[in-house]
Amino acid sequence: MSKYTTGELAKLCGVTVRTVQYYDTRGILVPSELSEGGRRLYSEDDLKRMKIICFLRELDLPIDAISRILKEEHSEKVILLLIEQQEKALLEEISDKEVKLDKLRELKNGLKSKEEFSLETISDIAVFMEGKKKLKKMRRMMILTGTPVTAMQWLSIIFWIAKGIWWPFIVWVLVAAVWGTLVSRYYFNHVKYICPECHEVFRPTLKEAFFANHTPTARKLTCTSCGHRGFCVEVWGGDDE
Repeated sequence: MSKYTTGELAKLCGVTVRTVQYYDTRGILVPSELSEGGRRLYSEDDLKRMKIICFLRELDLPIDAISRILKEEHSEKVILLLIEQQEKALLEEISDKEVKLDKLRELKNGLKSKEEFSLETISDIAVFMEGKKKLKKMRRMMILTGTPVTAMQWLSIIFWIAKGIWWPFIVWVLVAAVWGTLVSRYYFNHVKYICPECHEVFRPTLKEAFFANHTPTARKLTCTSCGHRGFCVEVWGGDDE
């Protein structure tokens, strides 16, 4: 079985020799044996105990609390619980960091696509990124609700052609008109647009937005602030509803 000197133990655990000696004087890490010359020698079990002590210290537990925990009859259960809690906290921290990293990468890619950029450009990209997931969720909901309407359309056409029954198509027209009106109102009440000239975020009238020429992420509108007419970037705007 391996034996470690104070210096070796300190190096393996990433602490100073003085720290190991201090734990010895406090009675929470007593060496398994002493050499003939009186040097402290630590066993594999001592090394494991030292690593547990270092972990508990990283949790900001005072030495007295560590000493009491290690003296418990089932101290391993308490330590395991602490480890699980620390694991959970670290996973949440990693998740938070990954979200921030994704935002940074999106911002970087957004800036790379601009030949020239300013603080207003960064602000526009930040607004776009902030509501990107909410926009995707809303568009996905619209697709899901629109699928039955589309299915009804094709069924009504098939009935008309195959059976000569035309009234299901009329029913579909009425349903589609109601669905389209409700969905359009909901959609345009939950989005806004960024003017590329003055960088103001505005909401156009329902009529203008509905009939405007558009792409998946932009719509040709007239800015209500500066009057510029052109393609404006669509962003989430439902939080202020």
